[in-house]
Amino acid sequence: MMARRRNLRTSPEPDPDEGGLGPTRIRDLLGIAAFTAVVVWLLVRVSYGQLPPLPLLAGIVLYVLAALEVVIAIVVRLRVSRSEVGAARNQLHPLTAARVLALAKASAILAAIATGVWVGLLIYLLAQTDSSAADHDTPAAIIGLVGGVLLGVAALVLEFCCRTPDDPTDESAV
Repeated sequence: MMARRRNLRTSPEPDPDEGGLGPTRIRDLLGIAAFTAVVVWLLVRVSYGQLPPLPLLAGIVLYVLAALEVVIAIVVRLRVSRSEVGAARNQLHPLTAARVLALAKASAILAAIATGVWVGLLIYLLAQTDSSAADHDTPAAIIGLVGGVLLGVAALVLEFCCRTPDDPTDESAV
């Protein structure tokens, strides 16, 4: 037990069994998206006739969120690379950095869910070859799908930008 504690203190990567906060795994996001796509496909398959027509820009909010996260990522990365993280007025406060990281993680999950929704809908729509309603809704689903993927990429980039540079003193201690 004592040896395990020593390993945890010196290990740079959190142990997933210990519940530490680690980087978002793409396979987890793909799993969420796949599960959501199957559920949405089943729901749309049963109730597509009762749904209103999709507006062309239904997924535009995903583009706006992705753009905001890219801007935040640039600002955070510049501050971290210049070692401007601290409690001074002109520095990036550590609590703000933690909030930005939480935003990135939440956005990655939102992107996976949104991507799954649009994929499930798009699979159904592409299978409907003789439906004018499906032909009308397909461009909106494609726009939403691209927005979901862009938000996911922006969220992962933002999460990466929240990482601190490696501390050179860590290498000499090992």
